[in-house]
Amino acid sequence: MAKEIDLKQFESHIELRQLTVDDFDRIVELQERCFPGMPTWSREHVESQIEHFPEGQIGVTYDGELVASSCSLIVDYDLCSDWHDWKVVSDSGYIRNHDPKGDVLYGIEIMVDPEYQGMRLARRLYEARKQLARELNLKGIVIGGRIPGYAGHKSEMSAHDYVLRVEAKSLVDPVLTTQLANGFELKQVIPDYLPSDEDSGGWATHMEWTNVDYRPFKKRSMQPSQVVRLATVQYRMRSIDSFEEFERQCKFFVDTAGDYKCDFVTFPELFTTQLLSLVDARRPGAAARKLAGFTERYLELFTELATRYHVNIIGGSNFALEGDDLYNISYLFRRDGTIGKQYKIHVTPAEWRWWGVTGGEKVEVFDTDCGRIAIMICYDIEFPELARIAAKKGAQILFVPFNTDEAYSYLRVRHCAMARCVENHVYAVLSGCTGNLPQVANADLHYAQSGIYTPADIAFSRDGIAAESTPNVETMIMQDLDIEQLRKHRYKGTVQNWRDRRTDLYRLRYREAGSEFEV
Repeated sequence: MAKEIDLKQFESHIELRQLTVDDFDRIVELQERCFPGMPTWSREHVESQIEHFPEGQIGVTYDGELVASSCSLIVDYDLCSDWHDWKVVSDSGYIRNHDPKGDVLYGIEIMVDPEYQGMRLARRLYEARKQLARELNLKGIVIGGRIPGYAGHKSEMSAHDYVLRVEAKSLVDPVLTTQLANGFELKQVIPDYLPSDEDSGGWATHMEWTNVDYRPFKKRSMQPSQVVRLATVQYRMRSIDSFEEFERQCKFFVDTAGDYKCDFVTFPELFTTQLLSLVDARRPGAAARKLAGFTERYLELFTELATRYHVNIIGGSNFALEGDDLYNISYLFRRDGTIGKQYKIHVTPAEWRWWGVTGGEKVEVFDTDCGRIAIMICYDIEFPELARIAAKKGAQILFVPFNTDEAYSYLRVRHCAMARCVENHVYAVLSGCTGNLPQVANADLHYAQSGIYTPADIAFSRDGIAAESTPNVETMIMQDLDIEQLRKHRYKGTVQNWRDRRTDLYRLRYREAGSEFEV
């Protein structure tokens, strides 16, 4: 008898937090690994940095261990004429010259443990710096960046030519390339910036990032916004010869979503039935239970992809055995390494007849770094009660992985999802499969037109469609949407469906964990 899978064993935990003096030993260890041969901080350096500007000293931990860090201070751009001298602008690393009334954030160090490079941890640190600049209403960020890749080209070209070639992407520098990818603009090349940096030949780049949200008069009224970038995959089903082939395709989409700096990427319901190409089973019910045997590899894969590519993943859905029961479960893989799951509650007649799937019993709402979300697996979006419960629990985005075989089925899902947006003032993200699996019963044909939908009102797209794919073509679409706009719409929309419910005439009652609740 199969036990419920303990998701904790697949989780990793990535946390962004302020540095403390207790991190000193690990900070020095990181400096020695990242900048071999260069002087490290003393305890007095770290104590002074935290004393003068604790918010600017940021670390990333992986399963509790510090693996990346960033140090910065605030300076007055017009008064600071010493960008060419790291010791002057950083007070030799003590940052006693930190000016809370300054207007730019100056980054003096950023480092990622070589063992954890490739996980886009530097992006997390740069994004944290940008958010800090926005919160403090600073003009932007200035950094003096190393160019360690120059060591291999010093005999061939000048530092100036080297950075221009990196900027043109004909060369790759481990630091400069990352900074350019994170939105920094090259201003100048600085000689003798950090003489002890032999790899860079003492050279550095003067880089700047501009805060477009900066307001010179802080009392000026500002319109709050919380923009999230959503991506949805329209996945083509095809026969495969190995799990690694499935893995490569999934990695492609997640890597692409990460490159476009998406906050979420969504995969379709039961796109894992593609793995039945690898299963020898005569009966559909037996095949579905064999598919559940891939669940642990699937969990390992998507946990790694979410953390490595810095994107929250709604991993479609997959079968899982618990006891003798087979469930259709969608998993949320957060980019901090944690996992959540939503059981499909309403099982279609075909799912029961062909595979023997059992329905779940609870609407989950998940906290993420971009707000609260819920997952409605295909048929579940056709029941307005579930979306109403999710909205009551605070869900702002409904992710709808679906798997339909022809246009009628797809249109039921689409029309109901758009109705849920109007009824509950939420966004809906649909992800479906295309292609064929001739050898897989009840999953042989697929029809989809994936999309991202909004309430239908003046503040949104006129037709309630923020983005929509071409039908039955493998692709991925993306869209920026403002979460704050939903809150405004609930109270100031042309119609206010949530507030105008006649709860004096009707209510929704539901049972959860042995207790009854009303909406």
